Amino acid sequence: MTQYLAYSMAGMALFAIGLHALVIIPHILRKIIGINVMAGGVFLFLISVAARNFDEFPDPVPQAMLLTGVVVALSATAFAVALARRIYTVTGESELTEGDDTP
Repeated sequence: MTQYLAYSMAGMALFAIGLHALVIIPHILRKIIGINVMAGGVFLFLISVAARNFDEFPDPVPQAMLLTGVVVALSATAFAVALARRIYTVTGESELTEGDDTP
């Protein structure tokens, strides 16, 4: 098992853990954390793919995608936390319930 395969598998495991948190857990902030864990798994996978070609230098395209993804993930997290705070202010609840029709 090479180190690149180990990094790829760790990235996939992180993505699966984040997906589990996103689907199963009803708390809003924990869903946001799950999305960030999923993003971390994708970033780890992209870095392992970029360095896997055994040349002198890693591929710069996945690295550029990673840098852009970090910036997008940070701004999306800030927006999601602001929305979660607004939801808590309006409803007084921090969990999403199924079939809830309150405005």
